[in-house]
Amino acid sequence: MQDNSPLPGLPFMKMHGLGNDFVVIDARREVPEMTPDLARAIADRHRGVGFDQLATIHASAEADLHLVFWNADGSRSAACGNATRCIAAWEMARSGKPALDLTTERGRLAARDAGDGLVAVNMGQPQLDWHEIPLARETDTLELPIEGAPTATGMGNPHCSFFVADAEAIDLDSFGPAHEHHPLFPERTNVQVAQVTGPDRIRMRVWERGAGLTLASGSSSCAVAVAAARRGLTSRAVTINLDGGTLHIDWREDGVWMTGPTAHVFDGVWRL
Repeated sequence: MQDNSPLPGLPFMKMHGLGNDFVVIDARREVPEMTPDLARAIADRHRGVGFDQLATIHASAEADLHLVFWNADGSRSAACGNATRCIAAWEMARSGKPALDLTTERGRLAARDAGDGLVAVNMGQPQLDWHEIPLARETDTLELPIEGAPTATGMGNPHCSFFVADAEAIDLDSFGPAHEHHPLFPERTNVQVAQVTGPDRIRMRVWERGAGLTLASGSSSCAVAVAAARRGLTSRAVTINLDGGTLHIDWREDGVWMTGPTAHVFDGVWRL
């Protein structure tokens, strides 16, 4: 006789947005508390599940959900745009709601079904002052005193965006970590190399703080779009072409809206 009782352990979902992959844990039910050691163990792509970021879902008295994010190295992140979209898609399908209010350390975010399998999330207003990002000292955030004159932007996490002639020519395996740990960024930074290919199109590659080279990053895409608009390189609505696919970013009066596809790949149980 087949035993259909639940397996002991930590239930999780594996999701991705454009190949930017996540482990998602619904902590509204009784589950073990997430810790840096547990996050690192699950993140191991050879001995664990593997992820760029891990997200835990919590009940909220003031919103539909509260989300907490962890990087693959066990550190915390206040924002993760693609994971937010993936979780919003799953919750909207589960609840039947066409729109949600979510809270994160970044603040309150709105999500909605954009049709055709796409989900849109308002990632809030960008942080443009040096102390908000944060930087180590007062500096012009539009052009940092770093070779290549990158732009710094906060999207709940720090970003350093380099505009280059050829995004493919940059060796991100060395370029990324060298700038992730730049002393101007006391909390480290996400690093993007961006090539403007048209008035509303950007080719971008990304090195994520605490995760490394990833196929896509939602908050990085928002940061690059904001930086390009501030520098007069593009309009405020752009298409970002990443290694894993395409996101549409629109910097509006009410915040930076990010729209793109999501995928729920499988469910599993982490044996404790």
